[in-house]
Amino acid sequence: MTDGEDSLLGGRVRIAQPPEGYRAAIDPVLLAAATAAELGNRVLDVGAGTGAASLCLAVRAPACRIVGLEKHPEVAAYASHNIERNGLQARAWVVVGDLLNPPLMVAPGSFDRVMMNPPYLKADAATLPPDPWKAAANVEGEATLAHWIAFAATMVKMRGWLTLVHRADRVDEILALLHGRFGSTTLFPLWPKAGEAAKRVLVSAQRGSKAPTTLAAGLVLHEADGRFTAAAEAVLRDGAALSL
Repeated sequence: MTDGEDSLLGGRVRIAQPPEGYRAAIDPVLLAAATAAELGNRVLDVGAGTGAASLCLAVRAPACRIVGLEKHPEVAAYASHNIERNGLQARAWVVVGDLLNPPLMVAPGSFDRVMMNPPYLKADAATLPPDPWKAAANVEGEATLAHWIAFAATMVKMRGWLTLVHRADRVDEILALLHGRFGSTTLFPLWPKAGEAAKRVLVSAQRGSKAPTTLAAGLVLHEADGRFTAAAEAVLRDGAALSL
């Protein structure tokens, strides 16, 4: 399972991925950077995929423990291999299961933090890619965004935190789904280049909080010539945290 192996965080994470079809890009790396796991925290990575976000968080925050929940067994097998490949078996695990019918070992209210990178597109607003892995990663199936956020609210402890990455054009829907469950919400835009509209946004919210929503300055990803900005390189290559 070494075909298609890539590196993240400047080579500190090695990740085997399918040689064709869906491959993790920068979104899971940014998600991990925005998940402020602390000493002893138990983190749930919902829709863990091949483990990119879990691995990046485990390397960046060595005092936390991470459980990845992945619906598709063949994808979970990649995640398990990648955890072993990086020597992180003592602090990271992957569990096969569906958020609509979670396994017993993923217990409600047992996580300090939940992070997730849900499918970006609604089922009725997209044509399914021919590759089944890419389709599952990019387009909602039976579980909609409402299901993902409700699941996070069930799994995270009171006053625990949810961090997610999603499309900027679905922010209004995300805020509506968080309302009544989460507060202290921070929206952190990911600007493709200075002066361009954000296509992605990181969202952080605390379960049970009543504090208002904050719009952060965000992160500019690319220079005019397409190179990553120094600030983006610090996150993507050097493992710097994003403060939400």
